[in-house]
Amino acid sequence: MSIAVGILDIAESEARRADAAVINTIEVEVGALAGIEIPALEFAFEVARRGTLAETATLVVHAIPGRGHCPDCDAEVEIDFAAAVCPACDGAIVTVTSGRELRVRALNVD
Repeated sequence: MSIAVGILDIAESEARRADAAVINTIEVEVGALAGIEIPALEFAFEVARRGTLAETATLVVHAIPGRGHCPDCDAEVEIDFAAAVCPACDGAIVTVTSGRELRVRALNVD
């Protein structure tokens, strides 16, 4: 719930700064390694938006895959866990390069 409230706080702050009265759409990026369950976020958003400028807003979630770099074979690979073994060479633990994102990408307001 606190993540949805945080997203709404950011959206309302930006909407007020733009003198908007209504938030129509909030687009967020959620990385696969961010520890966010997207259905839970969507449910929390539905509850938390009541009584806000985003009361009728749509939440659009852009899922960002987890990606990492293997220091052994120099491969860029898709990963499901932050501490993943390289699937290309079964060697080292890969360094996460993306997938931890959680940010508001865009707003549509009136």
